[in-house]
Amino acid sequence: MKRTASAHWEGTLREGNGNLTTQSTVLAKTQYSFKTRFEEGVGTNPEELVAAAHAGCFTMAIAAQLSQKGFTPTALDTNAVVSMEGLAITGIHLETKASVPNLSAADFAAIAADAKTNCIISKILSVPITLDAQLL
Repeated sequence: MKRTASAHWEGTLREGNGNLTTQSTVLAKTQYSFKTRFEEGVGTNPEELVAAAHAGCFTMAIAAQLSQKGFTPTALDTNAVVSMEGLAITGIHLETKASVPNLSAADFAAIAADAKTNCIISKILSVPITLDAQLL
């Protein structure tokens, strides 16, 4: 399986703008710019997308473990906060709230800790990155 996304940009970093499109078209020419990344504005930015991906993956990992153990959550809500200093991501903080009948607090804590370490997005956040760049 492969998932794809594309980015288009026009202009300088500060004055230019671009758009992002995903294979599923959930993002279809969605605007992003310097302003939406480092200031306030309508549109998205890479760090916001990392936060969304991590929150979604982490929450699904919890749901998977609960299902494997025979529990059905009535609600799982996660907030991911990506922290930056300068041009570096310095951390991601996950906050989750769950409603799961008949599950102890200790069991939930263990499941959440495992999901934090083992969800797919958590695993890629500190791995080497490779690049194939082509000038047209």
